[in-house]
Amino acid sequence: MAGAAGLAATTAIGGRAFAQSAPTFTPEDGASLRLLRWVPFVSGEEEAWNANTKAFTEATGVEVRIDQESWEDVRPKAAVAANVGSGPDIVMSWFDDPFQYPDKLVDVTDLAVALGEANGGWYEGPRDYAVRDGRFIALPLAAIGNAICYRESHVKAAGFSEFPNDSEGFLELCKAMKANGTPAGFPHGKAVGDGNNYAHWLLWSQGGKMINEDGTVGIDSAETRAAIEYAKALYETFIPGTESWLDINNNRAFLAGQVSLTANGVSLYYAAAKDPAMAEIAEDIRTTTLPIGPVGKSVELHQTTSLSIFNHTKYPEAAMAYLQFMYEADRMNAWIEGASAYCCQALKGFADNPVWTSNPIHAPYAKASESLRPNGYAGPLGYASAGVMADYVLVDMFASAVTGQASTDDAIANAARRANRYYS
Repeated sequence: MAGAAGLAATTAIGGRAFAQSAPTFTPEDGASLRLLRWVPFVSGEEEAWNANTKAFTEATGVEVRIDQESWEDVRPKAAVAANVGSGPDIVMSWFDDPFQYPDKLVDVTDLAVALGEANGGWYEGPRDYAVRDGRFIALPLAAIGNAICYRESHVKAAGFSEFPNDSEGFLELCKAMKANGTPAGFPHGKAVGDGNNYAHWLLWSQGGKMINEDGTVGIDSAETRAAIEYAKALYETFIPGTESWLDINNNRAFLAGQVSLTANGVSLYYAAAKDPAMAEIAEDIRTTTLPIGPVGKSVELHQTTSLSIFNHTKYPEAAMAYLQFMYEADRMNAWIEGASAYCCQALKGFADNPVWTSNPIHAPYAKASESLRPNGYAGPLGYASAGVMADYVLVDMFASAVTGQASTDDAIANAARRANRYYS
C-alpha cells in the first residue's frame, strides 16, 4: 500500500513540486486518527474536506474520524484533551488557542516551512497564530472573512443610495434603518467568531487596543471610552436581545427578516441562496467591508483557524501525513472552492483560486488573510492573548457597558483587571 511519503514525493503543491528537502511521513502500521473540528456553516466546505479525507484514507489505509463540535465548544474540548493527554489527535482550532497549551502540541515546523516555500509563503496574520518562539506549533489553515451583510433595498429605503464606509455614516444608517423598522443587529454575546470580530472592530476602529506594544494592558484609554460610547449608540439601534447572541443568532435573525444588517461570513448569503423560500432575500443581499473609524484605516479581526497535532497521539507520522495530504494543490483548491469564499487561504499561492472572482458577493472576503489584525494587537501573541480571548474579556466589556450593567469606567476597569490576570 502506498504511504503518504510516496504521495508527497510525486504530488505538486500550489503548482510547484515540494522542495527536495521537504519532509515525508509514513503512517504507522494500524494507524487511525481523530480530528476535532468546528461545525461547518457551508455544506460545500464540509463536503470538500470529507472528500479529501476519504481520498487520504483510500491512499494510505488510515481511517480518519471527524468529530464536529459547535464553535463555542471546540475551544474547551481541545483544552481538556490537551490537559488530560487523550482524545482527538488533531484539532482545527480558533485564533491563538494553540498558545494555551503549546507544550502539548507536535512541532510541525519542517512541514510548515516546506509548504510555505512551495506556495509563495504564509500570510503574516495566519502565520502569527501558529508560530511560537520561531517554531510552528500549528499549520495555519484559513481566515473566515467577516463582512457587513445587508439588504440593499432596505438601505436605500432608509435614504442611503450608497453604503457609508465611515463609522459615523454607519451609525446614521443604523438609526435610519431602525426608524424604518428594518434594524441592524450585532452580537454582544459570547460568540467565538461574530462576537469577537465585532468587539475588536469597535475597539480598533476608534484607535483603542487591549494590549500595548510592550505587552502591558492598555485598555484604559480615551480611545476605549470613545469606542464604548460609539457602541452604546449603535446598540440603541439594534433589535432586543443581542447581548445573548452566539454565532448562529445573527444568521437566524437576518434570514428571518428580523434584522436587515449584520456582519457575518459569506455563509449567510448561501443559506438564503440555497432556499427557494428565501429567493427575495438572497437577491437583495449585498456585502462590504466594515466601516472605517477615526483611526483612518480598515482594522478588522477575522476568524482564524489552524490545525494542530496533540503530542499524545499514538500516530504522529499518520497525523503529519494527513495534514500534508490536505495541503496538496488539488486538495486545498477543492476545499477553498467548495467553501464558496467562506475560507480564505492562509498560503499566498492559493490566492488565485477562481472562487474569489466568481461572485461579487465574495469580494469583501477575498483579502481576509491579508488584512486581518491578530487579537493580541499591539502586543505579542502567546498564552496571555489566548487567555484574554478565551475569557471574552473584550466582548464582556462592551456587553456590560451597552446594556447598562456597568458604567463605561467600571466596564473598562473590570476588563483591565481581568486582562492583567493573564499579562501580569
